[in-house]
Amino acid sequence: MATGLTSARWTHVALPVGDLDKSIDFYTKLTPLVVVDRFKDDDGESAWLSNDKQVETPFVLVLVCFNKDRGGQLGLLTPFAHLGIEVPNRSDVDDMAARARELGSLHWEPQDIGGQVGYVCALKDPDGNVIEISHDQKVFSSVRRLWGGES
Repeated sequence: MATGLTSARWTHVALPVGDLDKSIDFYTKLTPLVVVDRFKDDDGESAWLSNDKQVETPFVLVLVCFNKDRGGQLGLLTPFAHLGIEVPNRSDVDDMAARARELGSLHWEPQDIGGQVGYVCALKDPDGNVIEISHDQKVFSSVRRLWGGES
């Protein structure tokens, strides 16, 4: 069956996790990501997370819990390597930071760095991976502007 794909596209980032349910709980409570689907086989289980109903330009965080790694802490994105999520309002950064602080998951306090970076904070997931939450960051809008899309 043809997919209609005419050029390569970036679709996902996959991270190993030690406890899939704990990781899903973290991402769905502290970020705007939702579970799209879950899978299980003889090697373990996985989940696909993305923005809710993002059909036009889907990008997926794949969380994979291999049976052999279950119960471990497998963080790969440290101390600065991170996944970036942009939110529409500055107050969203503050709200997510407050929730993460309460759960002991805040990695960087909110700060206005300005320029291309904007207003950011960072969270740590159950495996120690860093997730940056930003407002007014120029990554998405700059790529669209530079490549002739909408800003």
